Amino acid sequence: MSSLRLAYYELSPELLQGFRLVKQGLEKSVLGLPLIELIYLRVSQINGCSFCLNMHTKALREREESDRRLAELAGWRVSAQFSEREKAALEWAEALTYVVESHADDAAYLPLKAHFSDQEISDLTFAIALMNGMNRLAVGMRQ
Repeated sequence: MSSLRLAYYELSPELLQGFRLVKQGLEKSVLGLPLIELIYLRVSQINGCSFCLNMHTKALREREESDRRLAELAGWRVSAQFSEREKAALEWAEALTYVVESHADDAAYLPLKAHFSDQEISDLTFAIALMNGMNRLAVGMRQ
């Protein structure tokens, strides 16, 4: 394991506070914490953030998420363990995480409309953006 490059949380506490405020807002979202944590975990899997993988796996286990769903999350497309609603959210999470390739196209966005309100789609997009930002801080600074 590499050592911490910079203690960004000490060097830029006011900036990190903005991320914390988004996280606190999402904790009140009608999406619900189980779905938000699932999204956080999938984004962290894609980005290879071991710190976040550990944190969000632990959070999901504390919410009594099954080991099978945790094990099959990376293969959600072919798993029967996830609802159509969850699959739409996971597709959007991957599209935004891989935005350079996906361009967040309509094929990833439009299925959301069948399962989520506009506010929920907005909250989901904030959750995905937040986790991508946090992953980049943690991976970049070797947390």
